[in-house]
Amino acid sequence: MSDIIQLLPDHVANQIAAGEVVQRPASVVKELLENAIDAGATNIKLLIKDAGKTLIQVIDDGKGMSATDARMCFERHATSKIQKAEDLFNLCTKGFRGEALASIAAIAHVELKTKTSKEELGTCIKIEGSKVVSQDFISTAKGTSLAVKNLFYNIPARRNFLKSDTVETRHIIDEFQRVALAHPDIAFLLHHNNNEVYHLKSGNFRQRIVAVFGSKMNEKLVPINETTDIVNIEGFVAKPEFSKRKRGEQFFFVNNRFIKSSYLNHAVVNAFDGLLEQGAHPSYFLYLTVPANTIDINIHPTKTEIKFDNEKALYAMLRATVKHSLGQYNVAPVLDFNRDANLDTPYHFKTAAKTATVPKISVDPDFNPFKEDKQNNNNFSSKKEKQTQNWEALYTSVDSTETTTESLFEHQEAEKTQKTFQIQRKYVMSLIKSGVVLINQSLAHQRILYEQFLESITVKEANSQQLLFPVKISFSSAEIEMIYTIKTELENAGFSFDEFTKDSVTIKGIPVSVTESKITIILEELLNDINLEVPDTSFSHFDIMAKSFAKTLSIKTGTLLSEKEQESLVNDLFSCKEPSASPFGKATFKTLTLNQIDNLFNS
Repeated sequence: MSDIIQLLPDHVANQIAAGEVVQRPASVVKELLENAIDAGATNIKLLIKDAGKTLIQVIDDGKGMSATDARMCFERHATSKIQKAEDLFNLCTKGFRGEALASIAAIAHVELKTKTSKEELGTCIKIEGSKVVSQDFISTAKGTSLAVKNLFYNIPARRNFLKSDTVETRHIIDEFQRVALAHPDIAFLLHHNNNEVYHLKSGNFRQRIVAVFGSKMNEKLVPINETTDIVNIEGFVAKPEFSKRKRGEQFFFVNNRFIKSSYLNHAVVNAFDGLLEQGAHPSYFLYLTVPANTIDINIHPTKTEIKFDNEKALYAMLRATVKHSLGQYNVAPVLDFNRDANLDTPYHFKTAAKTATVPKISVDPDFNPFKEDKQNNNNFSSKKEKQTQNWEALYTSVDSTETTTESLFEHQEAEKTQKTFQIQRKYVMSLIKSGVVLINQSLAHQRILYEQFLESITVKEANSQQLLFPVKISFSSAEIEMIYTIKTELENAGFSFDEFTKDSVTIKGIPVSVTESKITIILEELLNDINLEVPDTSFSHFDIMAKSFAKTLSIKTGTLLSEKEQESLVNDLFSCKEPSASPFGKATFKTLTLNQIDNLFNS
């Protein structure tokens, strides 16, 4: 039998490794930004074109590389971060595996320009699919510029699996935010399609958070600060009244590295116990500093999962620290049942003069307790007569019994003609010849609105109502960028925009079916829905918008419907093209035949 096991060529092995390291353009952004930070950069520029599919370029002013290092960095398992296995448990750098650049070069066109401060000329290397095309000496500034072009050009299947430009841009911005928040001492610049999205100056943690998420974030933050032998905790949590329905602004950083930890998240949520509404999630930006030898980062290729030596102690300290800060800044109520509130000295007494004053005594010389008050007696008798009349009125109208009985039977006859009934303000039951139809009012209304919106966006010209006063809504720079990319689709839906700035958008017109009070809610829900949708097609954004609008504006469970509203809901549902399912695939109604109902009682 012939031998069948063989070593894979280097370029094939690199493409396999790239499948783990480079999942989408945002993965490249993360690796390049972290390399720039490890190089000691103080200014980092990120340039993006077409959501990273055409170009991802990172320019830094770090220490740069020599000609030999520039060539060596694209080899697999080549790194300057570690030298022996023991270094894995005492990491102080972002990268350490030596796989990222080799993986990126295997699936893209890469151009590297780099120069150290000691050299007069720098090095320029061009690589296409792991093959070095050229290496030359050039004149360039100190630091490194690495451009990744035509990502996944030689793996069309992977490129086809990428989502829309809007979704991929959102992922890139997420990675950029995580790196920028972890390093407020470094200045960052982000350009997408020649538009400036972020221009972050170096500063402290609070300034960086406000610069990333907008000026309104400043009033929401509650500072956290605690130093122990095991961990140092600092950062901010948002006040409970600013909690969100989505888990968006939740950031953990361990030794200036962004991580994901459901265990530590539970500790923070537990500290907010009793302060949040049902289904709300707190926002937080927490920076944990622990000894490097007490954590293990080498668990997942993305390096966002970390194992701690003493998770239980961290959990307890984090929960107690957050809870303490919420109480210290009067966000959470502090109750002391052993304290007598009557003994508290009012604030204005503390500064007022403490000289005692003699109380004044006033005397009425004309007071006579035996003098009769005729006027009061008259008033009392008149009130008594009125009370008696009202009390006797309960027994005077004997004929009213007949009237009440007649009205009762009239009401019963009216109910016999009613064809719809609302159950627990959640379902609408409609009578049919073969039995009954049970309709979920919220899901049914979603289907009705979805088809109406889809028709108005794609077939008809959407009607827009102009606002008397334009509405200015604040968003983060990333959200403004997303809204701008779908501006045309929103205008087709009936929205009309007046002005875009870095942190706000002014709306002067909205669809007819949308109320002014729901504009912010609709746009926030739309941005969240876009993040989770399918790859880009000519129809996808319209479909996403119609689904998002329908979900936000539909009748919610708990809404009381009149008889006319119930009948209208039933008629509109069964005039839809697909009445049996909501836009998200859930059943809108169920039919119970008379035989099925009889079987319920015969079994």
